Amino acid sequence: MMFNLNKKVFLFVPIVIGLSCSQANKSETAKKSDEESCSDKLPSRYGAMVQDTTLSSNSNGSVKGMKWIPGGTFLMGAADQEGRKDEYPAHQVKLDGYWMDEKEVTNAQFAEFVKATGYKTVAERKPDWEEIKKQLPEGTPKPSEDLLVPASLTFNPPSRPVSLHDASQWWSWTPGADWKHPEGPQSNLKGKDNYPVTQVCWEDANAYAKWAGKRLPTEAEWEYAARGGQKNAIYPWGEEQIELGKPKANTWQGSFPDKNTDWDGYHGLAPTGSFPANAYGLFDMAGNVWEWVADWYGNDYYETLKGKTVSNPKGPAKSFDPDEPTVPKKVTRGGSFMCNSSYCKGYRVAARMKSSPDTGLQNTGFRCVKSEPASKK
Repeated sequence: MMFNLNKKVFLFVPIVIGLSCSQANKSETAKKSDEESCSDKLPSRYGAMVQDTTLSSNSNGSVKGMKWIPGGTFLMGAADQEGRKDEYPAHQVKLDGYWMDEKEVTNAQFAEFVKATGYKTVAERKPDWEEIKKQLPEGTPKPSEDLLVPASLTFNPPSRPVSLHDASQWWSWTPGADWKHPEGPQSNLKGKDNYPVTQVCWEDANAYAKWAGKRLPTEAEWEYAARGGQKNAIYPWGEEQIELGKPKANTWQGSFPDKNTDWDGYHGLAPTGSFPANAYGLFDMAGNVWEWVADWYGNDYYETLKGKTVSNPKGPAKSFDPDEPTVPKKVTRGGSFMCNSSYCKGYRVAARMKSSPDTGLQNTGFRCVKSEPASKK
């Protein structure tokens, strides 16, 4: 499929960027409009994906920097009326205990992984046209070589209000953008060791987790931990609306995407741990960056669990997104610095988003978990 982005015509498999196409607080008509307009805007990175089976674990069994999350049963899914259709129905889930990183994986931690392994992220790899064309209609012409270069998606806010149905108004396909240059080739990580690593796709996050002797959390583990032991909590901190009282997370205040008032003290990303932890001692379970989880996305997965109590669910066996039936998606959780109360409430504990596993973004990172008994704490 062809589409124009930044006055260049790109030939890539399109992808719904869920974080830019939130369905919260919208009518069914508006939701349908979003789905139709967002589904053909932004490029994916098929052809740069390589399943890496060579990485060995660097783990010594340490759980330093992690918090023990005691097992239990909880009601997973939306208990309020502000969610997307795929957040319903709420259903009972039983989990064993596990360890979770208290903070999002940082630039410094990811740099240690890269130094030890020589790993190259998907955004740093040149797309393979032979793989890309397998995802396209037969006969699709090869694009110019200057488009088949390492690149990723960067946030470029407009100077004026724009339609929220067109994510290409604020996302740009940027050659040279990667985890070391998250805002484009002229940016760097100087002074940002303690910021969350971004521009990492699911494959990159999974590779890091394997090397660290950990894994990505399941969607159920992530939501249970975000709730901090609170029954039916809407947010990691409880019930208070995000812009009441003191700042509680790094989100967007003002008019998205053109004006951020920075009421929370940050214009873009914040260092990890800049806001109070939830009751389990976990920081940034709302806002800052969306976080990859292990599960494939299924639009009706919760429907299949209605009325059941499921133990340690790992999500559907395969992905299906009716917005893009041919593009598999992984789930992301937690919202980001771009979430605004009038547009995207991704900082709700039940909020779910979806993205192609080969897609890196300036506002997407991850944290890891480890399955070990509490006796090893």
